[in-house]
Amino acid sequence: MPEEGARLLIVDDNKVNRLLLSRNVELQGHRFALAENGRVALEKLRSEPFDLLLLDIEMPELDGFAVLEQLKGDPHLRDLPVIVTSSVEGLDNIVRCIGLGAEDYLPKPVNSVLLKARIGASLEKKRLRDELRELVRRFATSEVAQDLQQSGFALGGKRVVASVMFSDIRGFTALCESQPPEETIELLNTYYMLMFDAISGHGGVVTLMIGDGLMALFGAPLALEDSAGSAVAAALEMMELIEQFNLERNAAKKAPIRIGVGIATGEVVAGYTGTRQRATYTCIGDTVNLASRLETHTKVTGRGILIDEATQHALIDGVPTQALGEVPFKGKANAVKIFAVSARSRP
Repeated sequence: MPEEGARLLIVDDNKVNRLLLSRNVELQGHRFALAENGRVALEKLRSEPFDLLLLDIEMPELDGFAVLEQLKGDPHLRDLPVIVTSSVEGLDNIVRCIGLGAEDYLPKPVNSVLLKARIGASLEKKRLRDELRELVRRFATSEVAQDLQQSGFALGGKRVVASVMFSDIRGFTALCESQPPEETIELLNTYYMLMFDAISGHGGVVTLMIGDGLMALFGAPLALEDSAGSAVAAALEMMELIEQFNLERNAAKKAPIRIGVGIATGEVVAGYTGTRQRATYTCIGDTVNLASRLETHTKVTGRGILIDEATQHALIDGVPTQALGEVPFKGKANAVKIFAVSARSRP
């Protein structure tokens, strides 16, 4: 059964009640721990994993209502199923418990048949929530998963200041024509693995992959203290990883690959787009378009990383850059000052 072997925390200030509940839980095949008040319960919950909480209301030091309030405000504990077992009467108290996040309410003395049914239902709901959370983690970045867990899902966007990165492989079409499709897929898988590692390692989120190209966002959905610096640091690491990867390709007598990266910093509208059945986290705005133009322009300049003036001004850690003048990009009313980022020197 789904609930077999679950671990429960039983919280009650009455020792007889604790023993009766623990015996009932044990007969159902579950493991358990005991706490005599809300304070002890919270200490255990924050130091040990539990699948379900059986909670009394009237307790010394910290009552059940206060425990529910703290659980609701804790992102790590707010999804823990709670069944209130209490002698406190009155519809208002029951409604208050449910409003604070409890899944169910059983009056004392607790009926063992009802308790078994409610425990089973609560654990099944938890299993389904855990499976959904795992799917989100598997198919979304950790930052997007965290944003969904904290804020919930809603179509639409909000204005944020962030850094946008575009990158792709130079000469990819010709490379595809010169090798079997299976080898191209293997190359792309390795390329994306390396790029994702560099981007996520500096707080970025890959929001789009098309063929050999990708778009990444730094500063949303989770804010970064230095989005521009993080994006440039990621780009430099991407270049280093490609350089190391080319050593392996050279040893295997394969042609090296090169990438171009464009980064722009400014206001974007970031959020979930699509439908409630199928949505993705992305961003739009002039900053996004400029980052794409900068990446394309790396082919003209022959430089690996190009950034705009806002990104260059935001750099605070002494990253060497070179001014390349102004470029009249398509869609921009005025020419844009661009800068090339120099690769880090090896010790």
